[in-house]
Amino acid sequence: MLRLIFLAALAGFSQASDVLDYTDDDFDSRIGDHDMVLVEFFAPWCGHCKRLAPEYEAAATRLKGIVSLAKVDCTSSSNTCSKYGVSGYPTLKIFRDGEEAGPYDGPRTADGIVSFLKKQAGPASVELKADAELAKYIGDHDASVVGFFADDKSTAQAEFLKAASALRDNYRFAHTNSEALLQSHGIDGEGVVLFRPSRLNNKFEDSSVKYSEDKYASNKIKKFIQDNIFGMCPHMTDDNKDQLKGKDLLVAYYDVDYEKNPKGSNYWRNRVMKVAKSFLDQGKKLNFAVANKNAFGHDLSEFGLDGSSGELPVVAIRTAKGDKFIMSEEFSRDGKALERFLQDYFDGKLKRYLKSEPIPENNDGPVKVVVAENFDSIVNDDSKDALVEFYAPWCGHCKNLEPKFNELGEKLAGDPNIVIAKMDATANDVPSPYEVSGFPTIFFVPAGRKMNPKKYEGGREVSDFISYLKREATNPLVVQEESKKKKKKNDRPMNPEL
Repeated sequence: MLRLIFLAALAGFSQASDVLDYTDDDFDSRIGDHDMVLVEFFAPWCGHCKRLAPEYEAAATRLKGIVSLAKVDCTSSSNTCSKYGVSGYPTLKIFRDGEEAGPYDGPRTADGIVSFLKKQAGPASVELKADAELAKYIGDHDASVVGFFADDKSTAQAEFLKAASALRDNYRFAHTNSEALLQSHGIDGEGVVLFRPSRLNNKFEDSSVKYSEDKYASNKIKKFIQDNIFGMCPHMTDDNKDQLKGKDLLVAYYDVDYEKNPKGSNYWRNRVMKVAKSFLDQGKKLNFAVANKNAFGHDLSEFGLDGSSGELPVVAIRTAKGDKFIMSEEFSRDGKALERFLQDYFDGKLKRYLKSEPIPENNDGPVKVVVAENFDSIVNDDSKDALVEFYAPWCGHCKNLEPKFNELGEKLAGDPNIVIAKMDATANDVPSPYEVSGFPTIFFVPAGRKMNPKKYEGGREVSDFISYLKREATNPLVVQEESKKKKKKNDRPMNPEL
């Protein structure tokens, strides 16, 4: 009996959750109980929802008393999900004072959710009144932007608060009207100071930066923050990666861990920064960052790198255009290897890294097999139009399309002015300017305009493709007619005499 009671208690304990459960019956009456709440609309069978569940639970526990997290099972509460336009799972939305405030587009890890929602909770800018409050605020894990204003009705403070409201999703803001705080930080009347995280302090750059424009305007304050927030070499995390990517960026991947090993994390970062500073002082344009090699294992695989062993950083550059370069020489403690790599990069001597399957030995089929290494020679042949499918081997829709795409290739095999092609987008780098976010994705690439591919949005029957190509092709389409049906072997002419 005692054992049964213990198991029942254990089961009850394991089911305890800090995530609120809403249903059709109580959503409308309970959603207004909170100034702000994050709601996950999910389905129990959804794989992405299952992966999110433990992160969501952990975030709810860490945010208890700050921001509430809730969930709605759309398989049993379809009316609520329909009301808020839920069409895929999981869908996350932010509600303020009972009203939908917009989608949640932040990271889907516990750390990312916590960081994002802490910035969303309460006012866009926190008011500070004492030295202790300021010290605690700028001692946080993330960078801080603090406005110092003698007059709380000033235009400067109004512009600062406007900038804070616009950028609150990504950065932390505070302001003060304390005369003592203004004096202790050498502020005469008004000023904005960006404080970088103390864990990232180093001898190569200042730990804080002051806004230096004469005029306080929200757009200028925003630019000041965005230009300075990360410093010379930030710690790239799941929370800030989207703000760093999309630039010409060098990343050193190693065992970055500022919780358990801040000294070791900064040991390698300082060596990156020493080399980076020498090039930046020469006016060279490149962004730098360090990142945990385990957290960004997917990035490493995209570079063909293995970060599973060894303490030395592995280094790679990805440009805004998507070109990739890897440092093949082992990272040296004196920084010389990194210097040589960067010098070759700026001198244009590095060969781009392409993730590519081998070029097929035989490519005579009606649908040409394209890999990263032969994309230019097949799809970007300026004399020919091309219709290219980007697919994934595991994609069911791609498998259904395959026989139809093959039939299309056979029908157009006699046309010298068009290429029907396909690429496994999971095993090859997809070149710019193609954007592939789902499978299959099909593009028409006209002759003479290879940098302006058109996404195909039509039907997926052979007749649909033919009709489309007849409209879009640069030259008149040559379609092979179906061969006449052969007589069956067993068919014999009727003998009138029989």
